[in-house]
Amino acid sequence: MATSTETPDNPRAKLVRGSIAGHLVTQTTPAIVGVAAIMSVGVIDAYFIGQLGANELAAISFIFPVITALQSLGVGVMVGINSVVSRALGEGDDERALARANLGLMLGLAAGIVLGLLLYVLRRPLFQLMQADADVLPLIDLYMQPYAFGFILMMTMMGANGVLRGQGAAKSNTAVLIIYSMVNWVLDPLLITGAFGFEGFGVAGAAYATIGGWLVGVIVAFLLLERHALPFRPSAVRNCNFGRQLKALTRVAGPAAFTNSINPAGLAVLTSLLAIEGSAAVAGFGAGGRLQSFAVVPLLALSGSIGAIVGQNWGARQYDRARRALVQAGLFCLGYGLASAVLLFSLRGWFANLFSDEAQTLDATTAYLSISVWGYAGYGVLIVVNGALNAIDRASNALALSITRVLLVMVPFAWLLRGALGTDAIYYGELAANLLGGLAAAAIAWWVLWKRPGEQAAGDA
Repeated sequence: MATSTETPDNPRAKLVRGSIAGHLVTQTTPAIVGVAAIMSVGVIDAYFIGQLGANELAAISFIFPVITALQSLGVGVMVGINSVVSRALGEGDDERALARANLGLMLGLAAGIVLGLLLYVLRRPLFQLMQADADVLPLIDLYMQPYAFGFILMMTMMGANGVLRGQGAAKSNTAVLIIYSMVNWVLDPLLITGAFGFEGFGVAGAAYATIGGWLVGVIVAFLLLERHALPFRPSAVRNCNFGRQLKALTRVAGPAAFTNSINPAGLAVLTSLLAIEGSAAVAGFGAGGRLQSFAVVPLLALSGSIGAIVGQNWGARQYDRARRALVQAGLFCLGYGLASAVLLFSLRGWFANLFSDEAQTLDATTAYLSISVWGYAGYGVLIVVNGALNAIDRASNALALSITRVLLVMVPFAWLLRGALGTDAIYYGELAANLLGGLAAAAIAWWVLWKRPGEQAAGDA
């Protein structure tokens, strides 16, 4: 494919010039708002569903790690598109960037159809495997049936956001996420508990609200794509060496999808271990997990924005700028992670009371917030390094790191020590995984980006 310019100084690759710290702030600040909006959806869901009863709150606690894992597959598609688009722009190849953007959108659509159907067929066996009891399973099913059929909308929205992120269009990406979340906020109380004489759908109402938000988010995303350099143009893939570009995309998107989903999959295993202790333990773990998801929003936002910055500079062969971006991001993770841990630990009782007034659930939530929060700094370093590795086409390293963290630390730790520590072993397993994962991520980053950086993979051309 012909390149639009022979110099890497492509005007559309706006992140290869100027202050690294400035780009981190301008790319991450809007992303914080967007990710916070997404995470708030889970918190608001839990708040209104908690008003329905303990079984309903337990049901959404079983559902939470599963839908997080599924949404992480969408994040993987977004990360893959972000990586290949940003590197193509950094290299000065606008035509290839447009082709990859549209190919990524098509991939997201196809993945949404396949995964949605699989989810519908396997929903009951999945939650039976997680030890959900007979009182909770029907409530789970009420949520998962509509969610499965609407899943294609989420994958499509994530694909469009990947194209926006790869261009450095942080504000547009954030606008999509905010609008999706606002629709969900408005629909939640109406569709879950009812209002204005409408009874609501209970647990199923949360799924309907999410689907409504996705639908509006997709419409907004495609309208915004038309305002940027890489609009939705399916014809762009016609003469783009389809096989090679698809390989470049899936080489990042596939491992990135599993990298992002392995952590919630591990949390699903921990949830099944807690199920033995009863619904209150599961409900407390779910409430604490949603608070944690909201607390690490800036870290999640940074892990997303680092991809475009590192990707464009790596594509332009400005390796020192890419490294500086990662170092500065890592230092932020350490400072913010410790500060947020102190805040949640200090106010753990107050936060626990937001979701339930049942004594056992409150005890479980406060115990979780007493232990797990001290791993936030390590978790932040882990996900930021993963974002950088995905951006430079080293997604397999990020995948290996995440699998090792969950399967060799988190789950075995919780399993082996639960006899001695009880439910606290689950929380300590998550803490150990985050601390050791952060240390391992820092070591891998040094090896890949400093010790053996190399050139771009030949298959990326």
